[in-house]
Amino acid sequence: MSGAMKDPARATLEAALALSQRVLAAADQSDMQSLVCLDTERLRLLESVRLRHRPLDASEQAMIEEICRLNDRAIGLMEHQVRSKSRALDMAAVGRRAVAAYWAAGQR
Repeated sequence: MSGAMKDPARATLEAALALSQRVLAAADQSDMQSLVCLDTERLRLLESVRLRHRPLDASEQAMIEEICRLNDRAIGLMEHQVRSKSRALDMAAVGRRAVAAYWAAGQR
């Protein structure tokens, strides 16, 4: 199918897939501001496809599945980063308590 004759739903899904790749890259870079903007735009595109009320063909369904896989990977990256930040905060709290205990012991 030529670019001029491309089905609007297919073109929209291709754009959503490209945004999904950018969402994954933003998650990998911990760029949450970009990630949120990209995800919002992607959701708008996916909603517009859903509102067309026509069944998706096999290639369109495959694009949806790839969007889901990329989204799952982005979520996994973000969850990993949250756990990493949480561990860092826990370690900082342990360090603060150790310094406070050391300082209190020196005051006696």
